[in-house]
Amino acid sequence: MKGLRGFLIDLDGVLYVGDRPVDGAREAIEYLVQNNYRIRFVSNTTRKCRETIADRLSSMGFVIPIETIFTPPIAAVAFMNRAGKRRCRLLTTGDVYRDFEDACSSDPETRPDFVIIGDAGDKITYDSLNSAFRDIFDGAELIALEKDRYWMAPDGLSLSAGPFVAALEYATGKTATVVGKPSVAFFDLALEDMGLRRDQVAMIGDDIMTDIGGAQKAGMRGILVRTGKFREDSVTHSAIKPYCIIDSIARINDIV
Repeated sequence: MKGLRGFLIDLDGVLYVGDRPVDGAREAIEYLVQNNYRIRFVSNTTRKCRETIADRLSSMGFVIPIETIFTPPIAAVAFMNRAGKRRCRLLTTGDVYRDFEDACSSDPETRPDFVIIGDAGDKITYDSLNSAFRDIFDGAELIALEKDRYWMAPDGLSLSAGPFVAALEYATGKTATVVGKPSVAFFDLALEDMGLRRDQVAMIGDDIMTDIGGAQKAGMRGILVRTGKFREDSVTHSAIKPYCIIDSIARINDIV
């Protein structure tokens, strides 16, 4: 792959499936590092801070520096830094708030510059949405960490952030800035963090729409793996055509 200097690598479905590393994944990462490729490990999770993600990867035997993990919260922080504003109101759950502690001032007595919403679970209430509505109506920008409609929870399909983002957009007449995959903003911020151009980076993922389609829309090459959520029929029936398809990330040395 001529001119390639870096990779964006999805986590779930590419490095591991469930709690088990993909065979050869750890060796593949070692190969890329030894050959001086710049890497960002990307995930769309909005419930876990990247320290928690790094700890989980470490428990599976991966040696991955925390600063190379790039998630929607990290993208949101980069977006705020670029704007030169840091007052924010978070509507999230889990420990993802830890990614904002050093970058975001959340004084409840001051009007925020940004309302940031992710998959907030039971934190979504009438009062929390109404407070977000008032902040946005008073001038705050709306940042969506993701805009998925639903996800598969342990007890079945559950609403994700998308329906609540759409509700705030409808009520305020404003459009959210989405900083998770497959938005171009997410990929652009990741590239900026890497210090590379889009033609120098390829995305490795298991999702034809979110990973490959998003990367291609951002001007990058997309490498699809046959692990995780990969389904042959989804590729056959999709208008999105990956740069190439490999059995797993373990085969990355065959194409670089």
